[in-house]
Amino acid sequence: MTIATTPRDRLSVLPTASLSDALDALRLPGSLHGIAPLRDGTRTVGPAFTVAYQPVDPDHPGTVGDFLDDVETGSVVVIDNAGRTDCTVWGGIMTRTAAARGIAGTVIHGTCRDVPSILDVGYPMWSTARFMRTGKDRVQLAAVQVPLLADGVVIRPGDWVCADDDGVVIVPAERVDEVIEIAQRIEATEEAITAAVLAGSTLTKARAAHGYHALQTPTAQPAKDPL
Repeated sequence: MTIATTPRDRLSVLPTASLSDALDALRLPGSLHGIAPLRDGTRTVGPAFTVAYQPVDPDHPGTVGDFLDDVETGSVVVIDNAGRTDCTVWGGIMTRTAAARGIAGTVIHGTCRDVPSILDVGYPMWSTARFMRTGKDRVQLAAVQVPLLADGVVIRPGDWVCADDDGVVIVPAERVDEVIEIAQRIEATEEAITAAVLAGSTLTKARAAHGYHALQTPTAQPAKDPL
């Protein structure tokens, strides 16, 4: 049996629910509220390549960005468009380019379009919404590979992005081993509770015996906002 040793391998077998509970236990904000998969049954894990957009500046116009040329294979593109749902920052050309380059997926605090292309390619996509109106002449690229702040969660280049049917969590790169260890313990505990119930225990007794209600109880001081 092959034992998962890299952060990617270890994170890949953990659901975002357990990772979110582990982040809570460490007082680390990391769950991105309101961002959902475009299609059920999709999952990805990878280091974040961060992208920030801003409203178009008539005095200093920019583009919607050709940053995909700089994204490494296996990375997850994380785009912050301030949660805007009135215009898109991702479409069919970007989808097919990213898929061809082996990019692991895209997470958008904002909107995507060309959904048939995304579904046809099977590209992993999470976004706040889907909407057809172009972002050209409405938003422009502000920066790449800079810290983002979305829904109170700081996302730095290289932080681990974990996404599945339940949504998206961000695991700080420097805390990944701690988060994985706690998430694994949570998974084992929940499996033990389920086994006990199936063996005849009441749910109340099984949860009490395995400390279910304290699984995500914070064990550390709140993390300071680094931004």
